[in-house]
Amino acid sequence: MINKKRLLKLTRDLIAIKSENPPGNESGIADFVKRYLQDIGLSPTVYEFKKNRTNVIAVLPGAGKPVSSGKSGQSGASLLITPHLDTVPSGKNWKYPPFAGKIVKGKLFGLGSTDCKCNLACSLEVMQSLIEDRITLGYNIIMAATADEESGSGLGLIPLLDKGILKPSAALVLDADDFDIVVAQKGLIHLKVIIHGKRAHGAYPWMGVNAIDAMSAVLTDVKAWKFAYKENQYLRPPTVNFGTIRGGDKVNVVADWCECELDFRFLPGTRSADILAALKKIIAARAKKFEIEIQGIQQPYQISEKHPLVTGLQDAARQCGVRSRVKGSEGATVITFFQHKGIPAVATGAGCSGQAHCINEYVSVENLYKGAAVLEKFLQNYKFQNRQ
Repeated sequence: MINKKRLLKLTRDLIAIKSENPPGNESGIADFVKRYLQDIGLSPTVYEFKKNRTNVIAVLPGAGKPVSSGKSGQSGASLLITPHLDTVPSGKNWKYPPFAGKIVKGKLFGLGSTDCKCNLACSLEVMQSLIEDRITLGYNIIMAATADEESGSGLGLIPLLDKGILKPSAALVLDADDFDIVVAQKGLIHLKVIIHGKRAHGAYPWMGVNAIDAMSAVLTDVKAWKFAYKENQYLRPPTVNFGTIRGGDKVNVVADWCECELDFRFLPGTRSADILAALKKIIAARAKKFEIEIQGIQQPYQISEKHPLVTGLQDAARQCGVRSRVKGSEGATVITFFQHKGIPAVATGAGCSGQAHCINEYVSVENLYKGAAVLEKFLQNYKFQNRQ
């Protein structure tokens, strides 16, 4: 049974531990999580892909074939639950101290309270509750508290999957708000366009080639370009954002360089390669010399509403008197990393909408309690099908 008093204290304890990224150091909170899991009788394993960028994995064995935390999906059905350890930087101008975990009118204030220490606390409390109640499930639960989510997961979930450390049969990402069930997500492309011109004196611009002029024309064309896409019931149409732009060396010099960073968000059914090919064609029409530097690509993702992960979460929410909505995510979450491994995944969570990355971030105490209840009910009821 969920212990509400213990859960609230646990969440406040987690908020008190700094894990801001950047600069990036999850070792303190990871050590807390490791010791907590040890104290409830589990044998957690720690993985670091860079010093102090710590991930913690533990397995609660079920009635099927046992697995170890180091080989968490080698045999037997296994369900991964995964919150992350890091937060964004605290920033300034907090009304309540960001690491104090102050409770005011039913709201627990603190950095990471919604994103995503409430979900980390719910995971730990549920693992403890299942052990205390001596409940043996028909599958193995893998809990992975990961590093570096706020900076792309390159030191957390991605290498854990790529190196075969995590091989679950299915995954539940605990990093969402108000018990929404995220089943679809836009893909993203982050890139830098660099245009090269010819330098000249600013009084004789016809003697040079102005890279800023060329970039201005390119950006106008990109804005006018129409994405080819199939409408998605969960997601808004595709978008492009010009995030940064720099160019030139001095006001009286014809700029021989200009660079701009672009953020494309695209829908399931669209290929990133097609977007890049169209962009290259647009730039080539305006500039003779240019480069495109790819900074990152995540493919779009979608899973059926009828998948047991989705229906199971909906049923658990109903049984706990909680309203859940099936939704899409305009932004990038880690669920997309599972599709390359053939692992079905959805995201949900107990955070409060609009609070992630905000000054005076909070989670409602009610959401916290209900989050643990829904997660426990879901895990108790979940049954693997022959084919997920």
